[in-house]
Amino acid sequence: MKSRFTYILLLLVASVACAQETRENDVTLTSNLDYTYEVIVPELTNPWGLAVLPDESMLITEKSGELIHFKDGKKTMITGAPEVVTRNQGGLLDIRLHPDYATNGWIYITYSSPEGDEDGAMTALMRAKLKDGALTEKKVLYKGSPNTRKGHHFGSRVRFDKDGYVYFSIGDRGARDENPQDITRDGGKIYRLNADGSIPADNPFVGKDGAKEAIFSYGHRNPQGMTVHPKTGKIWIHEHGPRGGDEINIPEAGKNFGWPVISYGINYSGTTFTEITEKKGMKQPVYYWVPSIAPSGMAFANNTGDAKLDGNLLIGSLKFEYLELAILENDKVVAREKLLEDVGRVRNVINHNGTIYVGVEGKGILKLVKK
Repeated sequence: MKSRFTYILLLLVASVACAQETRENDVTLTSNLDYTYEVIVPELTNPWGLAVLPDESMLITEKSGELIHFKDGKKTMITGAPEVVTRNQGGLLDIRLHPDYATNGWIYITYSSPEGDEDGAMTALMRAKLKDGALTEKKVLYKGSPNTRKGHHFGSRVRFDKDGYVYFSIGDRGARDENPQDITRDGGKIYRLNADGSIPADNPFVGKDGAKEAIFSYGHRNPQGMTVHPKTGKIWIHEHGPRGGDEINIPEAGKNFGWPVISYGINYSGTTFTEITEKKGMKQPVYYWVPSIAPSGMAFANNTGDAKLDGNLLIGSLKFEYLELAILENDKVVAREKLLEDVGRVRNVINHNGTIYVGVEGKGILKLVKK
C-alpha cells in the first residue's frame, strides 16, 4: 500500500513538473546563424562584470575577486579591490562607470561583502576611483543586512538611468519567505540611490516606518540582468527564477513584483510553493521563460547599425549556453532567436557605443560579429 502511495505521489509531482516545462501560446525560439564572435579577452574563468574605459581598455570583474585591467592585449590586476566572499554565487560581481566618468572618474562595483557584525556576507555597492593601477577613494554606498552564510541569490547588477540615479539589485539571499515581501528587510529588491550614495527624496518608501528607504521596487527573486531602454530611459531587469519562472520585468517605484506569492515557476524538485500566478497589487512580468534558461546579463542593442538587433534585448543563457535575442514590440516579446549557439555559459552582455560584448565563462570577453 505504501509503495502504491509513493508511486502515485511521484506521478503527481512528475505531472506538475511536466506542466511547468510546457507553455501554451509561447513565443517560438528559433536559431539565427547569421552571427559569430571574435575573442577580445581570452582565458577568463567567470567574467561577471565589464566596463569599457574612455581609452577603450576594459575593467573586468572575475567572480573569484580579481579586478582586471585589459589594455593593449595585456591583463593587469588592479589592487585594492574590495574583499569578497566567494561562496557559491557570491564574489566580485558587477561594475559600471558613472555617466560622467571622463570628468569625475567614479567607478561603481557590487560584490558579496563580509563586512558587518554577523558571520557570512551580503551584497554591497561601492564606488571608487582608479589611479596608478589601484582603486582609491573607496566608499561603501550601501551594504545590505543582515549577513548570512547562504551562498546564493546575491543578485547583482548596477546601472545608471538617464537622470543620473544609480540602481542595483540584491537577490532574496535564499530567504524567499522573509525578505522579498518585507520593505523593512534587505534582499529581493531593486535599489535606487543618488550617485553619492544618499537617498533620493522621492524614493517610494522614504519616511515609511522601518522601511529601507533605498528600495525602489520589491518582490524580486534574483535579478542578474539590468539595462536601460534607449528610448524610454526605463530600467529593465530579468530575474533568475525557480524552475519555469525566469522573468523579464520593468521596475516601477514602490511596486510589488510578487515573489514568492505569485510565480509561474515551481521548486527545482518539482514541488509547488504557490498556487497562484496573479494577485491584485502585484505586477505581472513582461515575459517569463518556460523552460527556464537561467538568464544572466542583459543589454538593449542600440546604435549597432544592425536593424535586426537595434531596439531589442540581448540576454545570456547559463543553462543552454547561448545568447538570446528577444525581439520586442510595444514592450512585449514577439520573437526569440538563439545567437551564438553552444558558445558556453553566457554570464554578461553589454552594449558599448554600438558594439556588443559578451562575457562567457571559461572563454573570455567576446565581440558579437555579423557574418
